[in-house]
Order: sequence, then structure tokens, then C-alpha cells
Amino acid sequence: MDKVVWPCRGVAEHAYCPRLFYYMTVEGVFLPSSDTEKGAFVHKRVDRPSTAPGEPTKPTKTSDHPAVEKLEKGETDPDRPRSIRSLVLTSERLSITATLDLTEIDGDRAVPVEYRKGRPKHSRLSSNEPVDDMLEEPRLLPLPKPWPTDRVQLGLQVLLLEEAGYTVPEAYLYYAAEKLKLRVVVDDALRRDALAELEAAKRTAAGSRPAPLVNDPRCPRCSLQPICLPDEINHQRLTALTVDGVAAAVNADDLTPRKLWPPRDDGIHVVLQREGVKVGVRGQSVRVTDKDGQLVRDLPLANLESLALLGSVQVSTQALVVFADQQVPVAFLSAAGRLTAMMDPMGPTSAAVRAAQVRTLDRPEKALELARAVTVAKIANQRTLLMRNHADLPSRAASDMQEAVESATKAATIDELRGHEGNAAAIYFTHFAGMFKVGVEEIAKRFDANGRKRRPPPDPINSVLSFAYSMLTNECVVALRLASLEPGIGALHVTRPGRPALALDLMEPFRPLIADSVAVSAFNRGELTEGHFIHTASGCAMTDYGRKAFFGVYGRRMETEVTHPVFDYRLSYRRMLMLHARLIAAWLLGEVPTLAFLTTR
Repeated sequence: MDKVVWPCRGVAEHAYCPRLFYYMTVEGVFLPSSDTEKGAFVHKRVDRPSTAPGEPTKPTKTSDHPAVEKLEKGETDPDRPRSIRSLVLTSERLSITATLDLTEIDGDRAVPVEYRKGRPKHSRLSSNEPVDDMLEEPRLLPLPKPWPTDRVQLGLQVLLLEEAGYTVPEAYLYYAAEKLKLRVVVDDALRRDALAELEAAKRTAAGSRPAPLVNDPRCPRCSLQPICLPDEINHQRLTALTVDGVAAAVNADDLTPRKLWPPRDDGIHVVLQREGVKVGVRGQSVRVTDKDGQLVRDLPLANLESLALLGSVQVSTQALVVFADQQVPVAFLSAAGRLTAMMDPMGPTSAAVRAAQVRTLDRPEKALELARAVTVAKIANQRTLLMRNHADLPSRAASDMQEAVESATKAATIDELRGHEGNAAAIYFTHFAGMFKVGVEEIAKRFDANGRKRRPPPDPINSVLSFAYSMLTNECVVALRLASLEPGIGALHVTRPGRPALALDLMEPFRPLIADSVAVSAFNRGELTEGHFIHTASGCAMTDYGRKAFFGVYGRRMETEVTHPVFDYRLSYRRMLMLHARLIAAWLLGEVPTLAFLTTR
């Protein structure tokens, strides 16, 4: 069995937040942010390792920035102190490893210098204390101090250097924001604090993922906040009743989720369908060209969030490599919108979440709990959509849908639950045509006569519904992948080869909210008409212009912001999918006791 060697930077994160340490170091989950990118820029030069003594530096032709930094003239003098960048040290005894930013070595004397993008810790005098400038001596402001995480990292580096045979009299922290080189005294207290944090980190790693911090000011700037979901998990966890039936004793203000998520990602979600179109990358641009090589669209790579290719759209191997490096998922769909393949970047995936998914959903009572939650939310949303948009909905239909909600809530088996879901769907689609306004009566009548049919869709409304469900499935697969979940292992939907069962589970509450709403609004507003469809022996399908019109409506719907009924903040529907996927992951790990899916009033 391989012995685990902990990176010193990861152990230092434990001093900042044990949950962050667990995500990054134990599970290997990382999400870049503006802060992490700025930090990487500060380390850009010191991350180039120095050459070994006496080793010539080979020039490189392929890069303007060599991977190995050339020694200054005269550094070959063995008696001259040397500054070594990216010095790698490992201790088998302590089970730690580190890459030191800069180490100044003079014989057996070594001084580590660690680079930071931010500012040191500044202590402030209390402004409430009265001061008489005429009678009292002027007081000096406290000197800046290193942050606890930085002290821990330096302390571990000191231990590594000393184990390697060096004497370390002092260490330094360079804070780039203030261009300040801060001296840190190397003493027993520094070593003791570093070792204590190392032991605490090892104990944390041996257990389950720590609970998130409660209403902590560190959370808003944390790069992993969208994955950690501290406020959402604490709200679900701490407001639930304990085993004894006593409410958790916490301050209500601490449980109100802060608006940490931006409502939208503001990235670009590209869908390409024109036959013969080619996708490539040049520099920091994504170039879309036609079959004659003429430029059709030039998109900034940095803003690209996802790419979906319908039909015979080509993408270069070089572009796929860049998309994988940038963590951009690429979905390959048939002309009818069916997901056939996905280029899934090998990004950080939590094995703990995947293992918990298999273990939990293999238990019938837990699978029923998830299936019941998505089904109840779906029927409730179907009822709301009918009541909002139907011109003359019979009161009996609304009451029958409400009874289906109550029956699904009490279902004792998944088969019973599927029966209630099927009854609700029959009522819903019986009255579905009544949501279409004057002007599309003929199209609505054909749907009313056919009912809901998908293989093949016989009329325009069925065609749009099938296509919208396919696109929504693709969105759910991406959201689940980002949450480290396996889309093929579900609860309500049976797991079959090639079937994204969990994606189909996740999309259930969103079918009426997104896909059905897109169909209703597209026809009612005249954005889709009879001329956008073609009828063949294989059913009714949208033309290229029809799909273009559809994606316009679909894109607007995905960016529409809606208020979460539990957390009381607004997110776009695309972000809502991501939020719910990550809440499912938290539920599978036992971090939240219940599941709450989006329902509208």
C-alpha cells in the first residue's frame, strides 16, 4: 500500500478551513477563481526551477519562457550564496512534501522565502479607547504579521530543510500586494505549531468530510464556495430536527443563506448545428468557419462555458485538447438533439461522492427518498404551469393533480411512486393543449388528438417537447459531472447501458419549468410556426431555421432568474441545475438530511 505524502500547501489550508483542506488535498477537488489566477501569476517566475550546480542551461526554441531559469553570471562560484527556485523536498518520516518558492542557500545555511499575492495580517488598535495626545506617549501601530496558514507552511518548509541537513535561522514571506518582505523568526513555537497542524490535518483526512463553517466571513472569497455550499448545507442541516425531536439550537440569522452565488455565470454556451461547420482554436479565440474556410464566428475562449455540436459539425483535435484543458465540456448530439457522446474533461472529481452515490442508491429506502423528492416536485410544477397558462382549466384537474402530489408523498415503493407519476402525467398532458393561445389552435388540436408521443413525434408540439427534453438532459449531465456524480446511476429511472438515469431524475422537476415552458411560449409568441417543421415518414422534426428559433427561446429560458423557495435567493435555471446536483451530492454524503427541489408558486 502506497504511503500518503501530504503537500505542505494542503496542510496549511487546514489552518484556514478543514473542509477546504479535505476538498483540495483529500478529494482532489479544485476550482479556479480570480484570486487563484492572480496567485498563479505572482508565482510565475519563482515556479521556474533553477538549474543544478554545474549543469548548463539548454536554450528552448518552442517557448519564450523556459521551464528552467538560467543562473546569473558568477553563480557557478561554489563559495557564493545561491538563490534556488522551486526546490522540491520530501520527508518520509513526516509524510510531507513541498516545492519551495525560493531558497537562499549559503553552505549549510538555508533561508526559505515564500511568495503570496495578497497582504499580511494587520492588527488594528481599538478606536473606542480614549487617547489624550497631550498626556500620553504616542503609540506605535502594530507591525504586520503573517497569516496562520502562511506560518504553518513556512514551519513545515523549515522542518524539511532541517531534515535535509540545513540550518535555518530565519524565514521570509513576500506579500506582493504591498511588496513587503516579512521576516519570520524560526523558533520552537513555529516548529510546534506546524507539527500540530500536520497531525490535525492527518486526523481530518482519516475521517469524513468536515462540516462547513457557519456564517463565516472567509466563505464569500473562497474559490470552492460554489462546490462547498456552506450556507445552503448549514441551512438544511441545522434547521432539521434532531433524532430526539428537538430543534437544533442555532441563531436563526446564522442560517439564512447569504447571496454568495452570482445569479448567472455570464459565460457563453455555444450550440452549433450548421452542416459542414468547423470549430478550431487560434490563440485565445474559438474560431467557427464554414465548409469553404470562411470565418463565421470568433468567440473568446475565456468566456466559453460549454459547447454542443448537433449533426455533422466538425471540431479539431487541437481544439478538443484546449477545451479539455479549460474544463469546457463538449457534447455531441444527433440532429434530433439526442446526446450521443460527451468529451468530459479529466477535471477534479471526488471519488468519495461517487462511492457514496453507489452505496446510498443501492439501498431501496434511500433510492425511494430521492425518487419521491423529484417526483413530488415535478407534479407540483406541472400543476402550477397548468393553473398559470390554461385558458379554462377544470377545477377537477387541479384537485386531481394535488391528490397526485399527496399520494406521491406517501408512496411506499418506487413502483407505487411511478404509478402516481404516470397518473399525474396523463392528467397533465390531457389538458396540455389548453395552454396554447389563439393563433395556434390547429397545432394544439393535433397535439390534443395525438397525446404525448415521442417515438417518433407526430406533430410540432411533440417534436419541440422531445427536442427540449434532450437538451435538458444534456444540461443535467453536465451539472452532475461538475458535482462529481455519475449520471448513469439513478433512483427513479432504471439504470441501463447508455442511459443517464440520474440526469433523467434531476431533470424531472425542471421538465415543466424549462422544457414545457419553452414549448408553450415559443408557439404562443409566434417564434415557432408550422413553417419551422418538416413532416417525413420518421415523424415531425424542426428545420435548421426551426432549431435556430428554438435555441433562441431555450437560451433565454436557461438564463431566466428564479427565486429558490427555501434559500430565498435568485439564480438562473442553469445555475439552479448545478445547485441541485451539488445538493444531491451533499445528501448522498449525509451532509444534509433532506432534499428540497425547486418548485414555483
